[in-house]
Amino acid sequence: MDRNKEAIKLIKNKDYEAAAKVLNDIIETHPHEAIGYINFGNLLLQMNDNERAQAFFHRAIELEPQAATAFYGLGNAYYEQESFQEAQKYYQQAIEHGLEESDVYFLLGLTFVHQEHIKLSIPYLLRATELDKDDEEKWFQYGLALAKINHITEAKEIFHTVLQLNDQHSDAHYNLGVIAIYNQQLKEGLRHFESALQRNPEHILAANGKARVEEWLETNE
Repeated sequence: MDRNKEAIKLIKNKDYEAAAKVLNDIIETHPHEAIGYINFGNLLLQMNDNERAQAFFHRAIELEPQAATAFYGLGNAYYEQESFQEAQKYYQQAIEHGLEESDVYFLLGLTFVHQEHIKLSIPYLLRATELDKDDEEKWFQYGLALAKINHITEAKEIFHTVLQLNDQHSDAHYNLGVIAIYNQQLKEGLRHFESALQRNPEHILAANGKARVEEWLETNE
């Protein structure tokens, strides 16, 4: 087995100490190859050692300036530290250097969301769903972003897509309830709030929404 593949397998199995030994050997044997540094950086990310991880990714980029996965790793390190502007920069560089994967577009979109640049997040969240059509969380975040910029009809379609992937998604039901209320469809809103609570009895927002709709319906009977 390729030693880098061996290290990746150990990281996936959370055998971090063994992975570190393998990656140390790789770096000592091939000190001018970027891949060992990238994988060691990924190991450190798994261990929540973000600052040391950054040093390994920077070293990888020194050795291989086109290493897209090193830029992606740096983006992840800064994202975990909630340095969203820095994370944004590195995710964009990862894409510019050829990384065409759903996760990098998704996380880049979320960096814009965290910076309250919702409109800028939309094309990246959309691309993430195009590259991974079965990930309910990517669809949900895309729908949420659409709702935040008042693209209500499109958001409603996306939340229904989320429910097609996972009919137990309480937040999708809650947001469909909010959209129904926005469209003055009180009974449909109530139905979605009740569905959210059936799936998550501790959904406070859905409980509040249900109580308000029931009050409105009772008042207007």
